[in-house]
Amino acid sequence: MTLSVTANPSRQMSFALAMQAIIHGGPISRASIAKQTGMSKQTVSEIVRILEDGGWVQETGRTSGHVGRSATTYELVPNSALIAAVDLGGTKLRVALADLSGRVLSELVEPTHPDGGAAVARQIARLVDQVRDAAGIAADRLRLTVVGCPGVPDPATGAVRYAPNIAGIDRIDFRASVSQATGTPVTLENDVNLAVLGEQWLGAGQGIDHLVFIALGTGIGAGIVAGGELLRGATGAAGELGYLPFGADPFEDASLRIGAFERVAATAGIREAYLARTGTDRDVPAIFDAAATGDPAAREVIAETGRQLARAVAAVAAVTAPELVILGGSIGARPEILAATQTALARCFPFPVRLAPSALGPQAALAGAVAIGLTELHTALFARTGPGATIALPAPPTGLLHRAAE
Repeated sequence: MTLSVTANPSRQMSFALAMQAIIHGGPISRASIAKQTGMSKQTVSEIVRILEDGGWVQETGRTSGHVGRSATTYELVPNSALIAAVDLGGTKLRVALADLSGRVLSELVEPTHPDGGAAVARQIARLVDQVRDAAGIAADRLRLTVVGCPGVPDPATGAVRYAPNIAGIDRIDFRASVSQATGTPVTLENDVNLAVLGEQWLGAGQGIDHLVFIALGTGIGAGIVAGGELLRGATGAAGELGYLPFGADPFEDASLRIGAFERVAATAGIREAYLARTGTDRDVPAIFDAAATGDPAAREVIAETGRQLARAVAAVAAVTAPELVILGGSIGARPEILAATQTALARCFPFPVRLAPSALGPQAALAGAVAIGLTELHTALFARTGPGATIALPAPPTGLLHRAAE
């Protein structure tokens, strides 16, 4: 479906204002739209007619409980356009299909293709087709694919830099490869940036304009919202905490490849710390299990990981002064790490910093992909290029990711 909107900027703004009212206030009458936007009832009636003829809005009933005649109410047709949200990790690939209200219609998870590069692009397209088929949605309704990935997307080349766990995506135009495979425009974003947006929209950071999300797992990274805006930095690499110059020696070659801080704070560093204490190589979940049964070496390693993470929180807080720092990732979300970090932070940083665990868990990046996709798609469909004509996110849906009823 297409929406015929004149190139006149004021007309584009009128459509944007009307859709903003419908998206955020629906079901809503034409008179209420006119009152909220300041447009004439005639202009609103014409815009609603165009939107209804195009299949973008629909009648939902009539107002009641008011003095005088009732009025027809309208709301968005949620499945008139859809977004594919992708969370690409080194080991797992998650793909979800979301409608214009933010409701997730279908979702799939499978191991990331080991060949990386173009093979992963094709894998994404296959899973997108599968979630679309599962939801019974025609191919032409899919309008945008948002991919969250580790590393730093390069807007100039479409490659993804500093993502060593996914081979080849730094050597090809990965954005173009996914776009060609899916047949849709593609937005690439760092996965932790998406996670902080997801938590801000649906999770532990709802409504907070100064927010940090730190993901600790195989690697470590941060998504930073400052003044309500996502902070990417001049190169897009803001939040690459693994390269903080402490923990290990930052001047060693390994620190330039992996990051001095990541070498001691993430999965490999935790395993090495336990091995050094005991001579036994255990994976991270086993180390946590050992700590729970009283293993003193495991408890020391967890306490040391909390001290290291506290240093990172203090460094970020000293620069950005966030209202809240959310800890997530397979390691960062563990309650033992939260407790150890809180204890250590009070000893190394003089200002209070509020810490909280992720509310969305492994779905945080998907939620952020939906959030970015909704903003971009609503604006592209209904605001076009009108100066200042943008469509804000709808209110958070009920639950973490609002799913269709089974």
